[in-house]
Order: sequence, then structure tokens, then C-alpha cells
Amino acid sequence: MVKKLKAMADKKASNPAGLLDNALAQTIKDSAQQIWLAGMGAFAKAQAEGRQVFDALVKEGVALQKKTQSAAEEKFGDVSSKMTSMAEDVTAKAGKQWDKLESIFEERTAKAMKKLGVPSSKDVEALMARIDALSAQVAGSAKSAAKKTASRASAKTATKKTAKRATRKSA
Repeated sequence: MVKKLKAMADKKASNPAGLLDNALAQTIKDSAQQIWLAGMGAFAKAQAEGRQVFDALVKEGVALQKKTQSAAEEKFGDVSSKMTSMAEDVTAKAGKQWDKLESIFEERTAKAMKKLGVPSSKDVEALMARIDALSAQVAGSAKSAAKKTASRASAKTATKKTAKRATRKSA
């Protein structure tokens, strides 16, 4: 079609009388009519096959969506496990740092208390053990003293009874 128009334009340039003007106009008109008809045919074909093409595109879209979702879920799972691992590492490191800070605090507090003359928990425990030992010793001494006192009291009572019997017999 383009070749025809070109050939006619060349003829017009060589034919100044305008005889070819009508033929050129008719050729352009015919070309425009053919283009219009081709467009109408494409539109009719698109209408006839449009539903099938639309359904095919929907199927492809669903398949692509499923593929994308599965890839996204896989990536999300990977990222989630990495984040969990990183969180555990951070928690462990923070726990270690907290333990170090706690021990430093305990050491400094113990030094300050020692400088002030406050006894430590070990000192208090040692004193408690010593008090318990002394209490046991005192309790043991008290029992033996009570036994001695009881035996002396019974000896005096026996002596008095004997003396009273002797005075009764002599009288």
C-alpha cells in the first residue's frame, strides 16, 4: 500500500497537469477504507475471542499470584528464622553483660560495706555458727549443773532424814 502511494506521488511529481491527483486521492481513500475495515475486523475478533483471552489471562494471573505468594512465604520464613536467631544471640549477649554488671556492682558494694565496717554475710554466718556452738555448750553445762544440783539436793534431803531419824531414836 505504501509502495502504491509512493509510486503515485512520484508520478504526480512528473505529471504537473493534475491528472494523477484524482487517482492519488482515490488510492488514499481506498487505503483509509482498508485500514478502517482492518480495525473493525480486529475489534470484532477481539469481541468474539475477548472472553477466552480474558479467562486465559485470569488463569495466568492466578498462577502467578500463587507462585509469588509461595515465594514470599518462603522468604518470610527465612527472614523470620534469621530474626529469631539474631534475637536469641542478642538476648544471650545482653544476659552476659547484665551478669558482668551485676558482679561488678556486688564487688563494689562489698568493698564499700567492708570500708564502713559492716560485716559480710559470711561473717554473720560464722557468728551464727559460733553462737549456736556456745548455746549448745551452755545448754550442756546447764544440764550437768542441774544434775549436780539435783544430786546435792537429794543428798542433803537424805542426810536430813537420817538426822531426824537419829534424833527420834535417841529421844
